[in-house]
Amino acid sequence: MNDMRIADRTVDANGIRIKASGVQVHYGDSHAIKDVSVDIPDKAVTAFIGPSGCGKSTFLRTLNRMNDTIPICRVQGNILLDGENIYDKRVDPVQLRAKVGMVFQKPNPFPKSIYDNVAYGPRIHGLTRNKAELDGIVESSLRKAALWNEVKDRLHAPGTGLSGGQQQRLCIARAVATSPEVLLMDEPCSALDPIATAQVEELIDELRSNFSVVIVTHSMQQAARVSQKTAFFHLGNLVEFGETSQIFTNPKDPRTESYITGRIG
Repeated sequence: MNDMRIADRTVDANGIRIKASGVQVHYGDSHAIKDVSVDIPDKAVTAFIGPSGCGKSTFLRTLNRMNDTIPICRVQGNILLDGENIYDKRVDPVQLRAKVGMVFQKPNPFPKSIYDNVAYGPRIHGLTRNKAELDGIVESSLRKAALWNEVKDRLHAPGTGLSGGQQQRLCIARAVATSPEVLLMDEPCSALDPIATAQVEELIDELRSNFSVVIVTHSMQQAARVSQKTAFFHLGNLVEFGETSQIFTNPKDPRTESYITGRIG
């Protein structure tokens, strides 16, 4: 097996972590993503917004090859992570997903202890040499997810016993435990109450100092609060991409303005 590991690389001179160009996605005969090109910066939060079914989650899933798990899905175009094509046949998707972590809409902790949820990735990727190193990764990941102080005395309790907001932060800790470069979040707050949502949003703001964060959200208010860049998708097209403040206050495309003001969507 000639798998190519995604190497640790520095970002390009413009601070771009992921460069997508001419991306097309088909599900059988359905054309879900139409010729999308976008540069996703490092150490910033990029929000994907748009009406339901517009392609934002489908495009997000191309960034760590989650669409590979759908037999009828076909992806064309180029997606470069630090200059390497992630769709190169030699790239191991499992290795890729250690570099490009993902947090889903519903909290989905494994039916394991809090400790084992976070330790899972470092174990399968062989990132530690001994228990002390693994303990260190578990603690630092839980700290990054602002969960350590709440769970440090019950690390061997089941992760499924936590509240919804805590479970989602546990899933974030699990995603950051493999030291990814990019963190994808597919509507991470849609199943949470307002208090847990505020905690996760605050956490997203902190995470951008270490990661390139890409978040799909139905909430324009959330996109405005947490992101520096915003991409507006409509009917499988990337309509507009730019600074979040510009997209929300002075959109260039009338379709963006119609969505922002509530006339479409």
